[in-house]
Amino acid sequence: MALAEAGAEVWLAARTRDEIEAAASAIRGAGGKAHAVACDVTQSSDLRKAIAAVPVLDVFVNNAGTNIPEPFVDVTDEHLDTLLNLNVRSAFIAAQAAAKKMLASKRGVIINMSSQMGHVGAVNRSVYCLTKHALEGLTKAMALELAPHGIRVVSVAPTFIETPMYQRMKAAKPEFAKWVEDRIPAGRVGQPEEVAAAVVFAASSAASLVTGTSLVVDGGWTAQ
Repeated sequence: MALAEAGAEVWLAARTRDEIEAAASAIRGAGGKAHAVACDVTQSSDLRKAIAAVPVLDVFVNNAGTNIPEPFVDVTDEHLDTLLNLNVRSAFIAAQAAAKKMLASKRGVIINMSSQMGHVGAVNRSVYCLTKHALEGLTKAMALELAPHGIRVVSVAPTFIETPMYQRMKAAKPEFAKWVEDRIPAGRVGQPEEVAAAVVFAASSAASLVTGTSLVVDGGWTAQ
């Protein structure tokens, strides 16, 4: 929504057609331009085709990801593969496809959605931290290769955000939610609009010299 409000024509992708069409409809209802694409990003060929089909790609937000919190010694091969395939492999393939599209026009911005956990460690999040540290490294390496071609690469690294998922977690484990909120020096979790604002900044000309780095939207979590 924030990119559409800034004037972008947006293409939204998700596995569930009804969900992504509802999001696109909301943008159109607010006067923006939006298209919905049903795509499972873990299917490499479908992902590449979906990105290649976008007529003009100036900004790509690499946002797919998941987490399965559990103790390090209890992580199964299945859970490890699930997080690596979505958070790392699919993110890599998506970024690669976006970069190939942008090379033709010699301009563009790729924004990898990372996490504060890409900068620190955390209990019960060994695989998630692994994948987000990988994404931070990918951002730096991509930036070096793509800068000569006019393409910037930035990661955005939020703390816990007030989403429906966080609200469910808070209801199920209020003691964990209290620990999270006490751990953030700002005294609260983030709002979706605050993450969106960082994405809009990273995509804009105001960030024309910002590449190969991370915009950490964490209320001070990683400063400790």
